[in-house]
Amino acid sequence: MNAENFGASERLVNAAYVRQGAQGRRAHELRLRALLEQGKCPEDGWDESTIELFLHELAIMDSNNFLSNCGVGEREGRVASGLVARRHYRLIHGIGRSGDISAVQPKAAGSSLLNKLTNSIVLDIIKLAGVQTVTNCFVVPMATGMSLTLCFLTLRHKRPKAKYIIWPRIDQKSCFKSMITAGFEPVMIENVLEGDELRTDVKAVEAKIQDLGAENVLCVHSTTSCFAPRVPDRLEELAVICSNYDIPHIVNNAYGVQSSKCMHLIQQGARVGRIDAFIQSLDKNFMVPVGGAVIAGFSDSFIQDISKMYPGRASASPSLDVLITLLSLGKSGYRQLLKERKEIFSYLSSQLRKLAEVYNERLLNTPHNPISLAMSLENLDKHSDMAVTQLGSMLFTRQVSGARVVPLGSLQTVNNYTFKGFMSHTNNYHCAYLNAASAIGMKKQDVDLFLKRLDKCMKTFRKEKSNGKDVPEMDNCTKHTSAGETED
Repeated sequence: MNAENFGASERLVNAAYVRQGAQGRRAHELRLRALLEQGKCPEDGWDESTIELFLHELAIMDSNNFLSNCGVGEREGRVASGLVARRHYRLIHGIGRSGDISAVQPKAAGSSLLNKLTNSIVLDIIKLAGVQTVTNCFVVPMATGMSLTLCFLTLRHKRPKAKYIIWPRIDQKSCFKSMITAGFEPVMIENVLEGDELRTDVKAVEAKIQDLGAENVLCVHSTTSCFAPRVPDRLEELAVICSNYDIPHIVNNAYGVQSSKCMHLIQQGARVGRIDAFIQSLDKNFMVPVGGAVIAGFSDSFIQDISKMYPGRASASPSLDVLITLLSLGKSGYRQLLKERKEIFSYLSSQLRKLAEVYNERLLNTPHNPISLAMSLENLDKHSDMAVTQLGSMLFTRQVSGARVVPLGSLQTVNNYTFKGFMSHTNNYHCAYLNAASAIGMKKQDVDLFLKRLDKCMKTFRKEKSNGKDVPEMDNCTKHTSAGETED
């Protein structure tokens, strides 16, 4: 409805009523105008009617929704199912062009505008979360592992002689496979044990660079968010080494946006040394469906180079999901979620410590990990060879997801590389343990229910021990080392 249409409406409805309706629509339009002019996340979240109005306005700017459109090409936004069309708000053309995922599509102005606005809003949120000097980012419709691969492939053109990636060990398959898929040889640097924590061996990283030759190293591939007892890498020291040897530095920040500590490490690393790009998952940080990531950095040109490396157009679904979510939350809503996550972490830590003491276990001391916690299973491990993995199976059958139990001495082969002590981030950790994490969106009742079910499982083993019986068989359950997926 524009001014002319409102004027015409006055012939049918009382003019005073029409003017009031026009003022109501004007309130929505002012929000849209502020978003378009500023390109930043609104302070307060929008209601669903404003968001839907905005998405419909974007959709009718795409050629597939033109009333008189005549498409004779192979890709004209044709959709067989109306349900599918409505699911995507009729934004069918996707984002980018064949040569650049960030490029504007001539026949899809609305989808292109959605893409540009989403990237701008996400950049604003990354700054809010703690990386103030980030200069550019873009949403890519791939999860973290493939997004890392895209970064490595971009660096290949800048360092054609390089064949190695220096990688402080983290037992997570996708980040390891991201290097293999890109065609490089991971050079694993074992972590060092400091108390209960597994930390970056900075000296070993520098020694390996000197041994291989800096010109043969594609980059250092470091990690922030991770499962305890591993803690975020020493990004500042690594960034200084990368700067001194003129080696790129790529940071796997998979679920680190929700942690002010992880974001501070990235900010400080960029300030004192070199960080070329940092990659984060959309679903883990913004509570949207799996399938997207954000690639961000401190050099406009390098981030643009990565976007141009993406072959072909791309799905707009991850961009649409995160745009809707951030417009719904606003900065104040997202800020509140970050605050609540910290509070839940403290609560989970205190309650898990109490439960551990009941069973003569302990909460491992990992103060440098701001998201994940670990409870020892040392005494449980003495109970039976199968007790630790049995605990994982029991939690899984009781619908506890996300928790992981890590036995000693597991072997895992990934792309012909064998990891000893897999999932513990080191060859020989001193005890078996259980992981739990405080992630964004988690509630106090989730913690209480998890602890209740964990307590019930632990009591089962205590009863078996007192009766002098072996651990019960797993019935028809698959043996699980985690309550749900072993990793992501």
